[in-house]
Amino acid sequence: MGCRRSSVRAVLQRVSSASVSVDGEVVGSIGGGLVVLLGVGNSDEEGHVDRLADKVVRLRVFDGEAGRMDRSLLDVGGAVLCVSQFTLYGDTRRGLRPSFTDAAEPAMAEHLYDLFCARLRDRGVPVETGRFAARMSVALTNEGPVTLLVEG
Repeated sequence: MGCRRSSVRAVLQRVSSASVSVDGEVVGSIGGGLVVLLGVGNSDEEGHVDRLADKVVRLRVFDGEAGRMDRSLLDVGGAVLCVSQFTLYGDTRRGLRPSFTDAAEPAMAEHLYDLFCARLRDRGVPVETGRFAARMSVALTNEGPVTLLVEG
């Protein structure tokens, strides 16, 4: 089996509102913007995070005046609710139980998750987060609906 190049993975959902709770307590919430479910692979590096952060803030997924998706998160002044999601690296090719061997170890994943959130903030985007490695409940109103899988 060949070596597969890893890349930070994210599922983006365009939302009018979203929140994340841990044990019934809301720990992060936003109005309009994007929910980013972020998965970190075992061979990901800081450069992958930088590329993904650039893409997320500039991706044109919001409607402009003509009703086309031609505005970015920066253009609309939107926020991000970022939630760690190691299950994006679940491999279901064999059997019925996902394997997570391609997911990064927790310490590295948390470092890159925190770095991704910091990079978004550095680019002027308000960021709310879940709690890394906690069991979370995410509530959102997906607008469009618009949901994209993006890799950095």
